Amino acid sequence: MNATRLDTLKQAFIKNFITVFLCVIINLVNGTFVYIYFRSQEFQRDPRYVLFIHLVLNDMVLLSLSVALQIITYTFRLTLAPCCVLILILLTTNKNSPVNLACMAVERYIAVCWPLHHPQLCTVGRTYCLIGLIWGVSFLPGLSNLVILLLNWPASGSWFSVVTCYTNRIFNTPQHQTSELFMEVFFLSVVCVTLAATYLKVLFAASAASASSRASARKARNTILLHGVQLLICMLTYVAPFVCVPLIRAMPHQLTVILFISFILVNILPRLLSPLIYGVRDQKFRTQLRLLFSCRSSGPGEGERLKPTADERVGPVEGNRGTATAGERGSSKKIKSR
Repeated sequence: MNATRLDTLKQAFIKNFITVFLCVIINLVNGTFVYIYFRSQEFQRDPRYVLFIHLVLNDMVLLSLSVALQIITYTFRLTLAPCCVLILILLTTNKNSPVNLACMAVERYIAVCWPLHHPQLCTVGRTYCLIGLIWGVSFLPGLSNLVILLLNWPASGSWFSVVTCYTNRIFNTPQHQTSELFMEVFFLSVVCVTLAATYLKVLFAASAASASSRASARKARNTILLHGVQLLICMLTYVAPFVCVPLIRAMPHQLTVILFISFILVNILPRLLSPLIYGVRDQKFRTQLRLLFSCRSSGPGEGERLKPTADERVGPVEGNRGTATAGERGSSKKIKSR
């Protein structure tokens, strides 16, 4: 959104309203899964759900900062120092998504192909360490861009000079382009190879498994395949410039409209796919969603009545039974006759 100054006040208001509205709706959907996760100890003890909720939280941070940065570019210009901080966070969270998808695919591969070793290899503590590693690795591209900026920044330049806070405007040297190309190819290659290898391994395990475990392997295979779909959607970031540039050349008077539509399709709408593709498919999350909305719709206290109480599961208490069974009546007659 580097051409926002070309918009009129009405156009700027409409675009900001649409993006803020979509941001609120998507964050509410994602926040529902975060709420369900933190209110259940069962989810917090499963590495699979720990990685999933990290992906959801990462998408919420990425979406919120993207929309905030768009609003900032419409209202005022930042100085270089806070702009670099925002861009570094955006670049890191953007890299987190495909790396997190690869880690989730590896976890499913271990669960299917090495089920006996899965509890020892995939623990919650190791999962948190893996999340820290994901953030460290994803921070490297942004750090390299910052180092190149420092090396090329003129000595007379100030970190408090006013700039247009846009990635291509800040990191605009040939060294930045080379570094960005290398990092993107490296990250995408590693993630694609990981997804393809785990999918093929799970596919072979499903074909060789017994009938009882074949359904679990097939479900894991479909999950990894959906991770691949999510990765393809993440790659829209790299496809968008090749589509937008010819459109802008053909319709230069529609520059801001083309950039805005690209921003919606590439940066905002994909953040909704994680809960829809992964969360809604999960049986446990679907059950918790039904319980959550049934409690909200039926009023306080009524949702709990859907669950059997302890007395109902054990059976009726003796003092509260109104009628006796035939066997009980027969035994009582024998006692009286004696």
